[in-house]
Amino acid sequence: MHSLVEENYLKALFALSKDKGSVSVNDLSKHLNIKMPTVTNMMKKMAFKKLVHYESYKPLILTKKGKKEAALIIRKHRLTEMYLVEKMGFGWEEVHNIAEQIEHIKSPKLFAKMAELLDYPKFDPHGTPIPDINGEMEWKAYSKLSECKPGDMVKMAAVINTTDEFLKFLNRREIHLGLKIKIKSVEPFDNTMVVKYKNHLEETLSNTVCKRLLVERF
Repeated sequence: MHSLVEENYLKALFALSKDKGSVSVNDLSKHLNIKMPTVTNMMKKMAFKKLVHYESYKPLILTKKGKKEAALIIRKHRLTEMYLVEKMGFGWEEVHNIAEQIEHIKSPKLFAKMAELLDYPKFDPHGTPIPDINGEMEWKAYSKLSECKPGDMVKMAAVINTTDEFLKFLNRREIHLGLKIKIKSVEPFDNTMVVKYKNHLEETLSNTVCKRLLVERF
């Protein structure tokens, strides 16, 4: 059983190593806003527990055990978010901080019941995969809205790099998962996009926004 601090380190390592498979101590320190010597000491402890491969001056790599345990913490977080939205009526912009607290509860039975009541969802309210009980995730090959061309018809599938403020921004524009969007034009200078959906005949979205919206083409 891990402490809350260790669980937060595991989650951070999992998130940061998603692209390259490894993480520098410096990047982990910046991500967690914790001083380097403190991070190094924790990595030594976690290496002793066989959760991470640690060598001085080399990138950190999660072990198979570390990856699975990190994924199971993330499972609890994303299941909680889905439960709060689907069963309790919370908005998708309200659930992250609550789930951050609930994910540390040591009760497999609680989360098993949540999964059952939700009919074993594979994605959270933001379209992000929920790891299964073995820590495995089903990734889908989505495109970023920013990669689409004028005339394309797409469906909103997920939001990445989310913040509460960004989700509120999407709420104000009635942009949500499952929404069908038609790309009307793209400004060559800064890739600003004009799109059409529902009763929004001309909505202008910046390239920054479009890069954070994942879509399925059809």
